[in-house]
Amino acid sequence: MHYCNVFQKTFPKRKVFLCQKITYFVSMNWSRYIKDYQSYLRIERGLSKNTIENYGFDIERLCLFLETNQIDVSPIKISDETLQQFIYSVAKEVNPRSQARIISGLKSFFNYLVFEDYRNDNPLELIEAPKTGRKLPDTLSLQEIDALIETIDLSTNEGERNRAMLETLYGCGLRVSELITLKISDLFFDEGFIKITGKGNKERFVPIGPLTQKYIDIYKNAVRSNLNIKKGAEDTLFLNRRGNQLTRAMVFTIIKDLAQKMGLKKSISPHTLRHSFATHLLENGADLRSIQLMLGHESITTTEIYVHLDRSFLKEVMHSFHPRK
Repeated sequence: MHYCNVFQKTFPKRKVFLCQKITYFVSMNWSRYIKDYQSYLRIERGLSKNTIENYGFDIERLCLFLETNQIDVSPIKISDETLQQFIYSVAKEVNPRSQARIISGLKSFFNYLVFEDYRNDNPLELIEAPKTGRKLPDTLSLQEIDALIETIDLSTNEGERNRAMLETLYGCGLRVSELITLKISDLFFDEGFIKITGKGNKERFVPIGPLTQKYIDIYKNAVRSNLNIKKGAEDTLFLNRRGNQLTRAMVFTIIKDLAQKMGLKKSISPHTLRHSFATHLLENGADLRSIQLMLGHESITTTEIYVHLDRSFLKEVMHSFHPRK
């Protein structure tokens, strides 16, 4: 957990002193419980490293508040009044959506402490998160996606790789973490599927179209085969020029740079291609259950957000196909 990073950004002039204090403070009162909680998230709930880190950031923020206000209390003894003060301070600094996420993350931590009999109650139980409404995901039209891919410079080896990556993100609706961990042994092109290991290490099979297969094959045979592949990355599909697995940040940068080069006014990320995949399927008549399975959503309520993207389209579908016109 990077407690010092939080302090260095918040108090750059006092970072050494504060880092020493927070490290001592956290190790004395909190680190054992945090470590146990992270093990629980990883082993029993099967959450990814990124998700576990995000839960940790919420606890870091609370520890920062306690140290700043010189409140020396363990997670076992902390009161709902102290947590209420923390939530009030957070509300002044972040937007309602971030505030709701922090409350949700801390509720999960204290629920774990109750579950393990460290506490009798969850001190956040009566604290409600602010109502944020549903944030509809950004999407691109098919024309915008084609234009984005056409912006790629195919005269370089990285260009062939980037085209294959974008086609896979959009053609299969993958999360960026699923893209960078995709294995060659997960490609079942003869059957028309790829095997994806998603959140919580859950596996699913996703259909892959011939166009996406074609661009993956071009990259794999013409570019990847000439790389000096590092040990441990032999089965990883998408590699950087040094023969190692790509990072999430690198994929974000590639897409942001392409959008800027193209002159796209929207703010996009790898997830935008996943959202576009789902939205375009829905617009072309796919049912929600099929989209849910392809996206790897645990609950269909997560998939239902796409129903709200184009109400005019759904209204048109109803008028066109419902027997009571």
